[in-house]
Amino acid sequence: MPRVLVAKVGLDGHDRGVKVVARILRDAGFEVIYTGLFQTPDTVAAAAVDEDVDAIGLSMLSGAHMTLAPLVVEKIRARGADIPVVVGGIVPGADVARLLEAGVAGVLTPGATGDEVVAAVRDAIATRA
Repeated sequence: MPRVLVAKVGLDGHDRGVKVVARILRDAGFEVIYTGLFQTPDTVAAAAVDEDVDAIGLSMLSGAHMTLAPLVVEKIRARGADIPVVVGGIVPGADVARLLEAGVAGVLTPGATGDEVVAAVRDAIATRA
C-alpha cells in the first residue's frame, strides 16, 4: 500500500480541501498521513523521511506556492531522499511550469477531480520508481 503524507505549509489555515484529498487518497487504497496546519518545509521533509512515504501532497491556498513548494523539495533532497511532491490548490497557470522546473512532480488546480488527484499521485510515485 503506497504511503502519502499530505501537509499544509505556511500560514494557510484552510484545511477543508486537504482533508477531502486525504479521504480521496485513502479510499483509493493509499495510507495517508496528515501533518496538520502551519507546517514548515523542514517539518514536512522530516515527517516524510521519518514516515518513509512514497509521495507528498502539499495543499497551497495562500499564494506562497512559488516559495514554499520548492523549499519542501530542497529540504527533502537535503535529507538524501527522493520523494515526489504534488502541489494542489490555487496555482496560476503561469506558475505550473515554474513549479515543475523547481522539482515538483505534479500540480493540481481547483476543480481537479478525485480521479485526477489519484492519477497525479500514482504518476508521481511511478515516475520516482
